[in-house]
Amino acid sequence: MTGDLGRTIDAIWRIESATLIAGLTRLTRDVGLAEDLAQDALLAALEQWPTAGVPRKPGAWLMTVAKRRAIDGRRRAPMLDRSHAELGRDRDVSQEEAMLAFHESLDDDLGDDVLRLLFMACHPVLAVEARAALTLRLFGHLGTADIARAFLTRESTMAQRIVRAKRTLAEARVDFAMPHGAERAERLASVLEVIYLVFNEGYSATSGDDWMRPSLCEEAMRLGRILAARAPGDPDVHALLALMELHASRAAARTDRDGNPVLLLEQDRARWDRLLIQRGLASLERALRLGGALGPYALQAGIVACHARARTAVETDWVKIVALYDALAQVMPSPVVELNRAVAVSMAFGAAEALPLVEALAEHRLLDGYHLLPSVRADLLQRVGRFDEARHEFERAASMTRNTRERGLLRRRAAECATGG
Repeated sequence: MTGDLGRTIDAIWRIESATLIAGLTRLTRDVGLAEDLAQDALLAALEQWPTAGVPRKPGAWLMTVAKRRAIDGRRRAPMLDRSHAELGRDRDVSQEEAMLAFHESLDDDLGDDVLRLLFMACHPVLAVEARAALTLRLFGHLGTADIARAFLTRESTMAQRIVRAKRTLAEARVDFAMPHGAERAERLASVLEVIYLVFNEGYSATSGDDWMRPSLCEEAMRLGRILAARAPGDPDVHALLALMELHASRAAARTDRDGNPVLLLEQDRARWDRLLIQRGLASLERALRLGGALGPYALQAGIVACHARARTAVETDWVKIVALYDALAQVMPSPVVELNRAVAVSMAFGAAEALPLVEALAEHRLLDGYHLLPSVRADLLQRVGRFDEARHEFERAASMTRNTRERGLLRRRAAECATGG
């Protein structure tokens, strides 16, 4: 196989795999079997396309091959037989006719199948970590080894997690259907939570040697765009997409040449991605038009938009950011939100004003072991000239973080305090 053909097949697989697995899941009602059938179709393509050429409609070719594999006796699932029986219950039709009717119904709604598969992968019956791993496996461009590296887990452990997730969905008989009413809202919240979890792990890695893992950010944004295309009327979907795009617009400026973190106020804003900012602001505007102004993702996106609109750090509208945090604390009460609000207060009204707010959070149990609490307190102490206390807090924060790059930054800031800087 030539390199060009290999790249072509890889690109086709990236585009078609989610749709293929989704359609096969509707056919088999078993996401594990569906993925196996899709992989079989890919292997068939790798064998046949080098000599026969890439078909005019490669996605349809892959689906046809996978359906045939589903029909043959080697991989037939019990659910497939039940589907045939249901289709032929009221008519005296042959098994072949029933399967043909099932295939025709399958082809009618592949776009919605992708959304159903995403809701299935993020079902609350799975732990959040399992939802994230399975979602990346089914929708992402990352293999199991890549997912394991992204979350700093052994490949064997990640593979077992994904297998268990598929088994759990099968054993729980999670239906391949769009939920409605209150259940739909709950399931959508789970989907958004998983996507944002993936994005955050890429944007600010909790551990390891890298400050960022861009591939995870890219996959999360791609999932967000899929969801926005399939659910155009949901304001929270567009708000989350806006939040991710606006954050991602700063990616190139968040590290120096050596990969070390660059803090927001010190970033070269000329390196911010203006196209992503435009897209993020447009997504936020759409969320607001749909009535989502007070949703948690819209409020967070509004905060990031304040930074995106400011040409320089000093032009940032910190008073508005404080107001947005006030609203966010109402809809999503959290000590982390309060900590971030304190940072905004320090920028709008001074470090001395914010320091009591941070110190009031010191006893909050949910912030035990949260390294950003001493980090923020250290920054405020440094700004009011209490350098010895600031150095101690920076050192404490450095000892708590699991990210190598962030630890280095905190230790450098501690050293600055030792010299009265």
